[in-house]
Amino acid sequence: MDRMAATRRLRTTLRDGGTTVGSWMQIPHASVAEIMGQAGYDWVALDLEHGAIALQQIPDLCRALELGGTLPLARLAQANPKDCKQALDAGVAGVIVPMIESAEQLIMVRDNCRWPPAGKRGVGFSRANLFGKHFEAYREEAQEPLLVAMIEHIRAVENLDAILDVAGLDAVLIGPYDLSASMGMTAQFDEPRFEETLQQIRTLSQQHAVPCGIHVVHPEGEALQKRLAEGYRFIAYSIDAVFLTTAAERPIAGSKPGDGAPEHEFRNRHVMEPH
Repeated sequence: MDRMAATRRLRTTLRDGGTTVGSWMQIPHASVAEIMGQAGYDWVALDLEHGAIALQQIPDLCRALELGGTLPLARLAQANPKDCKQALDAGVAGVIVPMIESAEQLIMVRDNCRWPPAGKRGVGFSRANLFGKHFEAYREEAQEPLLVAMIEHIRAVENLDAILDVAGLDAVLIGPYDLSASMGMTAQFDEPRFEETLQQIRTLSQQHAVPCGIHVVHPEGEALQKRLAEGYRFIAYSIDAVFLTTAAERPIAGSKPGDGAPEHEFRNRHVMEPH
């Protein structure tokens, strides 16, 4: 995969007013990445914050995603220089940065994602440049990896004008669970004040010409279509583990996958039917 060309295509889509839909990975297995890489997404983010993905597993996950033509990104564990450098050196095309709350914080992350002269990330041989074989080509790519800021706290909303003004920001992505928790209404997504906050983020993003996205965590087509209709343009659709838990539930008579079952039904499922 030509990672730099794929990143440029994604960036051009966003700058031209288009929409991109990706997904999320928490299970650190190359076979899962291979499945996700051929599921039709523009990109898949490796979740280094809540997933169980270790640094040494990132290269194989990237390779498996790239086999399907899917751009690998990383949702960092923290917005710090070490996480930026290690994820990008391992071969992801860009970073989705959690808990951005100020322009100064985002500028620090941006500069630590970029090689000089654009930034101050350490320069060296790594998997990203095939350990020096593609050093010159990567020198150009490393000037501007994809940069997405997660809006996950009400403080970020209060500082959103300044965040959106940061040069080099490709998109913002709303994390609905953390955002709602910071407002004292964890996962209460129908609360009017929460909906008003989402609208505020969308409006400000449009005013600054920065694509706004959101994580649609549960794999429901109607929810995805709703967010697309609302104007979100950088959407993360569900998570590998949530796809699995939704589809893997053993059905009971008259139920659909994901419907769940009464507690006594789950308790008795291990009992074998007589032959």
